[in-house]
Amino acid sequence: MEDRVMRQRMTKWNAALFALTGLCWLASDASSAYAQNYMHGSRGSPAFGMQRRAPMASPGGMTGLPDRGGGPRGMGLGSSLGLGLGYGLMLGAMGAANRAPYDGEMPHRAIERGGDLDRRSSRPRPRKTAVRERKPRKPATGVTASGISYVRYAPNAFPVCARGKGAMSGDCNGRPFVADLGGNGPPPQDQNSGPRRNAKRAAVTRNYLPGEIVAETAAMPDAQLTALARRHRLQRLSSQNFPLTGSTVSLFRIVGRRPVEDVQRELHADATVRSAQPNFRYVLQDQKTAVTAEGDPAQYALAKLRLPEAHGLAHGKGVIVAVIDSAIDADHPEIAGSIVASFDALDGKDKPHVHGTGIAGAIVAHARLMGSAPSAKILAIRAFGVTQGTAESTSFTILRSLDHAAAHGAQVINMSFAGPKDPLVSRGIAAAAEMGIVMVAASGNAGPKSPPLHPAADAEVIAVSATDADDRLFAASNRGSHVAITAPGVDIFLPAPNGKYQMTSGTSFSAAYISGLAALVLERRPALKPAEVRAILTTSARDLGEPGRDDLFGAGQADAYRAVQAVPDNAASVADKEVPAMAVSDPASAASDAVPVTTSEAAPSSEPQPAPVRKNPHETEPITK
Repeated sequence: MEDRVMRQRMTKWNAALFALTGLCWLASDASSAYAQNYMHGSRGSPAFGMQRRAPMASPGGMTGLPDRGGGPRGMGLGSSLGLGLGYGLMLGAMGAANRAPYDGEMPHRAIERGGDLDRRSSRPRPRKTAVRERKPRKPATGVTASGISYVRYAPNAFPVCARGKGAMSGDCNGRPFVADLGGNGPPPQDQNSGPRRNAKRAAVTRNYLPGEIVAETAAMPDAQLTALARRHRLQRLSSQNFPLTGSTVSLFRIVGRRPVEDVQRELHADATVRSAQPNFRYVLQDQKTAVTAEGDPAQYALAKLRLPEAHGLAHGKGVIVAVIDSAIDADHPEIAGSIVASFDALDGKDKPHVHGTGIAGAIVAHARLMGSAPSAKILAIRAFGVTQGTAESTSFTILRSLDHAAAHGAQVINMSFAGPKDPLVSRGIAAAAEMGIVMVAASGNAGPKSPPLHPAADAEVIAVSATDADDRLFAASNRGSHVAITAPGVDIFLPAPNGKYQMTSGTSFSAAYISGLAALVLERRPALKPAEVRAILTTSARDLGEPGRDDLFGAGQADAYRAVQAVPDNAASVADKEVPAMAVSDPASAASDAVPVTTSEAAPSSEPQPAPVRKNPHETEPITK
């Protein structure tokens, strides 16, 4: 009787242990499955089955039953516990054998859906993102206190570039300057390295024209240039003799998908080639552009520069300022009558552009607004064409523009654009300065981390940074030891195409104001050399920032009145020699009455002589500073 009762109890204990072991096994499976699904970012499957379970340690004292030991009852209970635990461990081992470890990658998981086994990869598929072109923001409009309507355009910031990535430019190639049109060439170092997936992104960040190269040679006939192109598998696009540099510069297209650097090395090894370089690209330096008058009350720059006082002594009369920029609206009331001649370095025709019109207005505006030199004459040179919404130019076009300005009597050249270090353009700038032309450029809108941009960083150029109405530095303005002076460049009220007005910001317009101030100084004494004009502007400036010269403001903010006063009033003036306005279709006649003047150093007889520069025949000896 007792044996039968004992057997019944043992049977019940065994059943209870089996049930508890099974529950522990299922709990282990559920928690491990949840952990795996959590780690792989999925919700998990409601079915357990053979789903690669993770092992879970079975606690030895899970039943909470003491081992009574001794006698058949203790032995039966111990046997039942041993059998139950052994069975649980066996099930756990089976689950572990069919389960991938936590730290491994689960290549697939089975999902039972509608009776079918759907095997999918656990790694999430990459999202397909469509490349969409950013639509330009719609310009905002406003009205000044005087009732003039204007437009505020979207920002056009100069891209920031980091130091130490100047493979092609020598200064800044990690984040090049303008949108590219595609082609070959090395991808920028700070871009993703995918071969085709990122090809479009890499193309958008190159600072030279892909598939083109510029070569400088001695003067040679077309047959030799054609033979040069054939030797290096190039297609000659254009060739021109530049008296400014005393050489012939040719623009070639690279045949085949060869990198520009490889072709550059080939040309350097050719004895007939003086230099070879990429056809670098340049962008105009306006940070944000918006379209507005001695001037309008919104023109705070007039008071900052003390222009009304300066205009009591000089207006820039008779001084020619070359503006190398985009197309200018010569019919705008603020500019009408101030364009002495026009030249299209792109050999095309384009409608007036907001940047070029604004630059010209900052210098010669004379209706409802007031420029810094309202009586000066503008030699309008279109070197920037609008491509995909951005005004761009190249090394070849810039050099062509400099050569034309030097040959047609420019006394000041305004360059409100920026690009990489460019040996070819630098030689043109140096040659123009040697001819007595004052060179002014925008420092750039790339911000405090940008290396120096060119042509502002060239030694012969007056680099200009920008300030706001509170004399604070424009946040996007470039810094550096090359910065010479600063002028207002934030929320500047200027003319815009089609008789409209704009409110705009950028170092471009600061440079334009300084070009006008140089014209005021040259009206007082045309014989001044570029270095002397620079000294007058910087020594008369109002100090800003740290005492003395600094990398943010240079010598300080320009003071037009003090600068004009610094020029002796007994100097011969060209104010009595009005430069006649000419039809823009006849740019060559701008210098027809130029008086030849030799430079301080004559060019070698074997080289072409530079074109004469317009000078006053009654000029006096320069001031010694």
